This record gives sequence, structure tokens and C-alpha cells, in this order.
Amino acid sequence: MSESSTTSPPAEDAPKTEYPPSESPVVEKLVPQPTITIPDGGLQAWLSVLGGFLICTTTFGYSNSFGVYQDYYVLSGASTASNISWIGSLQLFFMFAMGLPAGKLFDQGYFHHVVGFGSLLYVFCMFMLSLAHPAKYYQLILSQGVGMGIGSGLMLVPAMSVQAHHWRTRRSLAMGIVMTGSGIGGLIYPIMLNRLVHGSAGFAWGVRATAFLTLGLLTVANAVMTTRLPSAKKRGPGQKPDAKAIMTDIPFLVLVLGLFLVLWGMFFPYFYLQLWVNLHGLSSTLGFYTIAILNAASIFGRTLPNMLADRIGPFNVLAPIVVVTGALVFAMFGVTSTGAVIVFSILYGFFSGATISLMPPAVATLSKGVHEIGMRLGLAYFFTSIAMLTGTPIAGALYDEQGQWYKPIIFSAVSRWRFFPRPVWVVRALRHDLLFRFPRTAKAVFSVAWYSVLTD
Repeated sequence: MSESSTTSPPAEDAPKTEYPPSESPVVEKLVPQPTITIPDGGLQAWLSVLGGFLICTTTFGYSNSFGVYQDYYVLSGASTASNISWIGSLQLFFMFAMGLPAGKLFDQGYFHHVVGFGSLLYVFCMFMLSLAHPAKYYQLILSQGVGMGIGSGLMLVPAMSVQAHHWRTRRSLAMGIVMTGSGIGGLIYPIMLNRLVHGSAGFAWGVRATAFLTLGLLTVANAVMTTRLPSAKKRGPGQKPDAKAIMTDIPFLVLVLGLFLVLWGMFFPYFYLQLWVNLHGLSSTLGFYTIAILNAASIFGRTLPNMLADRIGPFNVLAPIVVVTGALVFAMFGVTSTGAVIVFSILYGFFSGATISLMPPAVATLSKGVHEIGMRLGLAYFFTSIAMLTGTPIAGALYDEQGQWYKPIIFSAVSRWRFFPRPVWVVRALRHDLLFRFPRTAKAVFSVAWYSVLTD
């Protein structure tokens, strides 16, 4: 065989290929779109559920124990009930509001960066809270309201959104299991805080002990969670979430409005039930455990309804549960005995937990693909964060006005009990195929439903 037949032509003689610039739309045709295979199970999927569970335990679960702080700050004379409520409301506000930048960064491939930074900030601010003086209002609001709120917000939405990378047919159940972490955290942290803060440890070391526990749990969470999309540096061109299209999606906007009204009065019992028990002359021991009972019951509420939602749809389960939750707040007028407090705590914990855990799968149902789930959850959490910010301070101001409970009870119940079910049914109607085939019918249904809401 000759030498010419075994050697390739020089590089300068080879034909040159002109590649279009990276901004050119031709690139998206030449480079295959990144695809994601959803396994609906497996080791990585269940480890991500575990990691999300631990994040919800340390963030949402810790915020659910704010009733302990509310009772401690008010009875120690730090400030009025309404002013103290702003601390917990700010924490919930930033936990939800930070979902917008966290969700966008998650969709862009910065999952571990966002969750890791949020974990460090959250734990750092917990230790700062342990150094704060309980009578110094600004120290409490900066460390607990702002710092811990931002840190938890950077973790919560990515921890929920990553479940969509591993689950499709059992997505509601997976997200429900993750949300049970808030019930577990709301069970552990209130008992821990009550025992330590009101015991020999005191406020500083009681808070510090919860910070060390949180540090260990978040370390495990960051180690076990994984995403099935490549990182931002390795990701090629592909589908990206369209913020304008999402913001003009009528079913999504109606759902967000409904969730806003629901969350406006959702956390009134979580913040004020322990104070209610103490001011009604019931057992102080019972007061210590009311928040724990609420969160223990919510564990079952965050799993059983989600299993049903995977079969009949999250909207069909969410609407009646919201009605029951609002009715239970009206029942607080009769909660003046030990047995009534326990029964109310169990029922409200179950149905409020179901409401909160069904919100993420309901929002994810409206997504057109996994590439926009993070942004939709982030936008929904961002807009509903205003309800988290103002709900409990409004309830506290209504109580502080004359020291009467009926005003905050009525506000918290009516905000969701009267308005929410109809927007949910409008969402379901607008998503129905028949109405999409007949746009005039869809427009008529939407107009009539909202006329009834505005004139009721």
C-alpha cells in the first residue's frame, strides 16, 4: 500500500466549515435540544425527596413554630402583638418572595449554588438571632425576619422544583412528602424551643441549639439532592421559560389570586393559638404543645390528600379543603376548653397542611414543561408573599384595637372561605379542552364567574 493512500491531506487543504455565531437562531437547529428523562423513582429521586424534606423541615417547619416566639416576645413586653407579628410575617414574606430569583436561577442550572448559599445565610442568621436581645426589636426583625427569611427563600422553591425532574405521575405525592417536612419541623422545633427557652438554657442557648440542629440537617440535604438537567456551564441552547407568556396566562393568574386570598389568613392560628390558650386561662402546658399538635396533624394532611390528587387532580382536592379550612377558623369562637383546643389543633393542622402541600403541584400542573416549573413556582410564591407579609399583622392590629378576638377570626376565615373556590373552578374550566375549542364560551364563563366574585 502506497504512502499517499495511508496519509490524510494537509489541514490547510481540508474544506473549512463556517459556523454561525452563538446568537444565531441556526444554532438551535444544529444543536439538539436538551431532553430530560423523568424516571418516576429510583435512588436519586428518593434522595432528592429526602433532601427537600429536610429543607422544608428546617425552613417552613421552623417558621411554623413562630407561635412560640410570638408568645415569648409579647408576654416579655418586647412590643405589641401586631409589631411582633411583623417579624414572623417578614420571614414568611421573604421565604416566598425569594422564590422568584431562586426559581429563575434554578431553571438556569444554578441549583446547588442557590441552595448552598441559602443554607449558609440561614444558619448564620439563626446564630445571630441567638445573640440578639429579646427586647431589642430591630435585632429580632433583622436576624429572624429578614436574614432567615431570605436564606429560607433561596432554598424552598429549588427544593420543590427539583422534584419535577424526578417525578411525573406521582409528582403530587413526592411534593407532598417533601412538604411533610414542615410538619415534622413544626413538631420538633416548638417543643425544643419551649423546653429550652423557658427552661434552664434560656433564650440564647435555646435558639443556638436549634441552629446547630439545622446546620446538620441542611448539610445532609445539600449532599443528597440532585438535578437531572446539566449545569449552566454545560447546558446548550434549548427551551427557556417565557416570563411574558407566563405572566399573561389567565389560568395561572387566576390561580395565583386564589392562593393569595387563601394564604392571607392561613397562619393566624399558627401565630396566635398559643397566645389564645394562655389568655383564656387554660393550661400553660397545653399552650406549649398547641403548635406542635397543629404541625403533627399537618403531616397527614400533606400526604393523604396528595395521593388522591395524583388520581383526580390537585384542583379537585384543593377547592373543598380550602372551604373546610375557612370554616374551622370560625369554629375558634367555641375553642375555650382543653378538649376543644386539641380537636381544633388536629383538624386545622390537617386541612391547612393539605392546602399548603397542594399548592405547588397545582401550579406545576399549569406548566408546559419542566423548563418553566421553577419560574412558575417562583412567580406564584413571589406574589403570594405579599399575603404572607400582611396577613398576620392585620390580624394582630385587629386584636390590638380592643383586645377582642372576633375581628381577626372573621378576617382570617372570610379571606379564603368566601372567595377562593370560584377562581379555582374558573381555572379548571379554562384548562378544559372543550372550552379551548370554543373561545367565546371560555370568555363567557370567565366573565360570569368573576362578575359573581366582584359583586358578591
